[in-house]
Amino acid sequence: MSTLAADGIVHSAHRTPHSARFPRPPGDDEEEVLIGLLSGSSTAQAGAGRAHGMDAVEEESDDGMEGKKAVGPMSTRDKYAIALLIVLYLIQGIPIGLAFGSIPFLLKSKLSYSQLGTFSLATFPYSLKLLHAPIVDAIFHPKLGRRKSWIIPIQIIMGSLMIWMGNNASVLIETEHPPVNYLTAIFTLLIFFAATQDIAVDGWALTLLSQENLSYASTAQTAGLNSGYFLSFTVFLALNSADFANKYFRTVPSEVPFLSLAAYLRFWGLVSFAVSLWLFLFKREDPVKGDEDDLHLGRIYKSMWEVCKLKHVQLLCIVHLLAKIGFQTHEAATNLKLVEKGLNKEDLALVVLVDFPFQIIGGWLAARWSVGDKALRPWIWGFWGRLGFAVYYMLLLWLFPKPPTPASFFLLLIVSNVLSQFAATVQFVGMSAFHTQIADPMIGGTYMTLLNTISNLGGTWPRFFVLRGVDAFTVATCHVDSSLAKSSKLLAAGAECVSEAGKALCTERGGTCVIERDGYYIMSSICVGLAVILLVTFILPTAKMLQALPLQKWRLKSMPL
Repeated sequence: MSTLAADGIVHSAHRTPHSARFPRPPGDDEEEVLIGLLSGSSTAQAGAGRAHGMDAVEEESDDGMEGKKAVGPMSTRDKYAIALLIVLYLIQGIPIGLAFGSIPFLLKSKLSYSQLGTFSLATFPYSLKLLHAPIVDAIFHPKLGRRKSWIIPIQIIMGSLMIWMGNNASVLIETEHPPVNYLTAIFTLLIFFAATQDIAVDGWALTLLSQENLSYASTAQTAGLNSGYFLSFTVFLALNSADFANKYFRTVPSEVPFLSLAAYLRFWGLVSFAVSLWLFLFKREDPVKGDEDDLHLGRIYKSMWEVCKLKHVQLLCIVHLLAKIGFQTHEAATNLKLVEKGLNKEDLALVVLVDFPFQIIGGWLAARWSVGDKALRPWIWGFWGRLGFAVYYMLLLWLFPKPPTPASFFLLLIVSNVLSQFAATVQFVGMSAFHTQIADPMIGGTYMTLLNTISNLGGTWPRFFVLRGVDAFTVATCHVDSSLAKSSKLLAAGAECVSEAGKALCTERGGTCVIERDGYYIMSSICVGLAVILLVTFILPTAKMLQALPLQKWRLKSMPL
């Protein structure tokens, strides 16, 4: 994959205690793009908006009671705005799909799990964007626009990086011994810029859309980010595989893939340039008005610090940091293990391809379940489901048949992946809806960025240690044939087969690596066991307690000056 937080200030149509009123500036027209995705209006889509932290449906009346306001009809201007947001989120999703998905798969045959763990550090900037989110909110060029001041130069930098990587793909990724540390540094920089673009786009969404249709920002986020990730992971891996093309499309086999990594990176680099140029020449951003001028950098950081000092926010952050430990081995290593067991990469790409529409359906259903005062209910259900699938996949890998994979087992993989990802989607939407309910409206953007950043970090920090743990617990040795022993297999002393150096040495000796103890099962069992203990003793009772708290417990008494 990866939650995404709004970083701007929530524009409220009613003044709440201690909150400023930020009027929405008039919008302007844009070119119509992807309008087919945006027709109609539904309660489900309004509920989906809660997952993004922009709940325009619920408002507080003067007496403090919450009421409901129906989502208004979709205007042409709002459709244009959502189309623009989808394109911007799509550009952001391209490098995310590469870093979180495709590149680890392309490197797996050349790197150990420990080295892949090092590369996983490249995804950290997406979980640490809270540190510079206030800077993006507070510093901008007035003539260019509060959000365009960041989006345009960042997309140009991202495009330049992707074109440069495309021109150097042969020495960075396609070489026999990829420079792991150098590659990690480059992708860390690329993901940092993608995370910064995310902050600016999320903030712009709050002023691009009318107040009554603000919840549709989540629809744009889901469509854009998921499509970008989908294109860079599933579609790219499929088109990058000559075997996939030969198996499903070609009548005459060929060793040449439909799409190379270099061409893919260069194409999206040029798209980033084109969209940035269009924004600069044709899209006008409305000037900052009203109380937004008072949101200087120090004030935003102070408000973020005051939120961090709230007792219940601290408890929720602890829950986030611990909650995803249980399924980290499954999510970080299972697909890699499937390939290691003999599943073709093109078949794995097809498994993920089938899953994509079910993720959209899962998000829609979870959004409906999360409405009301029990938003964490689907999150708890999804928690048990994801732990169950972590155990289930250990059994599935243990029973994995020798290649070629039978059709019946392949179908089982598809069904298993759909259900597993459905549980993950339900959890994500449930927790995001809870974030929406509790976020203080007077600093809604900073509040949501804080909560979503900690949630992201909870799924990022264990991965490095999990992948290293898989290697640490694995015992694999090199078996070589010896003519002196009448073709009996002898154990080559000191020739371990866990590190890449050990595997290379084994190959040079004409041997075969034999896994005597697979660290995947040990590491996954440790994670699941620890998660069950944490769930029963701390996470579940704490989640129920936090869910029952009144909204006042989550709010600041006053805005720091």
